[in-house]
Amino acid sequence: MESKNLYDYTINDVPAILADNVDAIVIVDPAIDAYKSVLRRGMFVKFLKDSGIYHDLILDLWFHFNDSNEKVVGDYQIFADNTGVFKNKYSRRLKIVLEEEKVSHLVQLTVYPFDNASKYIFVMDEFNDNESLQESLTTKKINTIQNTYLFSMYIDLVADTTSSINVTEISDDVVNYNLKYSDWRMMIVNMIWPEDQEQFLRRTDPEYLKKNFTPGRTSSYDCMMRNLEGKFIWVKLIFSRAKTFSEDDYRFVFMVQDINDNSMELMSTLQKYEEKAIKDPLTNVYNHGEMETQLNSALAYRQKSDNAVSFMMIDLDHFKSVNDNYGHSVGDTTLKHFANLMREFAAEKKIMAGRWGGEEFVIVCRDVNGEAALAMAEEFRKKVEEYQFPEIYHITCSIGVTEISKEDDFTEAFNRLDKAMYASKHNGRNKVTKL
Repeated sequence: MESKNLYDYTINDVPAILADNVDAIVIVDPAIDAYKSVLRRGMFVKFLKDSGIYHDLILDLWFHFNDSNEKVVGDYQIFADNTGVFKNKYSRRLKIVLEEEKVSHLVQLTVYPFDNASKYIFVMDEFNDNESLQESLTTKKINTIQNTYLFSMYIDLVADTTSSINVTEISDDVVNYNLKYSDWRMMIVNMIWPEDQEQFLRRTDPEYLKKNFTPGRTSSYDCMMRNLEGKFIWVKLIFSRAKTFSEDDYRFVFMVQDINDNSMELMSTLQKYEEKAIKDPLTNVYNHGEMETQLNSALAYRQKSDNAVSFMMIDLDHFKSVNDNYGHSVGDTTLKHFANLMREFAAEKKIMAGRWGGEEFVIVCRDVNGEAALAMAEEFRKKVEEYQFPEIYHITCSIGVTEISKEDDFTEAFNRLDKAMYASKHNGRNKVTKL
């Protein structure tokens, strides 16, 4: 365009100036879910089609990971239709990565609704390298502060609205959603772990929030939630009621914090302590306390159902001579190898085994009757007899078996089991006896 004196320019010159300087102009008609590109240059030649589906354009602009063209999981794409509604002028910055490119393009988008806000003009410009660098440095500072916060928004319960929505993994900027809080709540519940959905609906219910939050109060709880990649992770859901001038205002800030790494580390630590509490430190099978719990639990299971339950007690034969002749270190090694053999056998048969004390072990067999338990015990006796233990080579075991009746209490059942095991030892050892 021909250069003029500043005061000679008129409104008639503006379209030509914009056409020479703007990188892309798109006309949108959401009523027919379509857009048409009227101007494309630079990166927008690849990014925009001549015409296309408006919903897909919104996905390309918003619903991808920051600094990537990888789309977020489909469950979250349902929010796209709410994102593409504009009643007023709107502007924000976007990061767009083209196919087969690794570097993101920083883009300024401005939306102008027209035709009574039934259609829109999208004006887009790519920043130059210096501006992009400055923006990148600013973004890194923001991400350092907010990197654990995946999502945040402002809620007005009285107006049933959401605003200032920010999805950190998509963009550092606030996204324009036209979404009622009541609608958001019923959409997002599908991203919550099924077992946590009832609690989520209860804790996010408007009446619950009004009743339980005084101005300034903050509360949170942990649950599992599907992230933008479609994986369930541990998050902390945080609600904070804003302090306003009126008690009748119910405005909240809602945030989702990523606590998955810390939660997994905590659960791993708890699991280690739990295993220490229920495992025998020498043999690493269940200890006396846990097996007593399992015996009582199996008795209760038998009393409440018609399913069979059987117990086994196992004692290593002449184990004292192993300690006397080879030393306690070899004795401990023998117990460890025996426990490994028993643990593998129990896992194969889907039964529970543990150390009762010394060289005695017990096994709980749910849904196994006495005859089946007898055959199982005989199979295990042969395994022990044939196994080559370090240094001592061979050792045998004596096994007692009993099937539990509905009338049995712990003392009756255990005494019968103990007698069965001692009958095997009394009758020559390396035997199985059922009582």
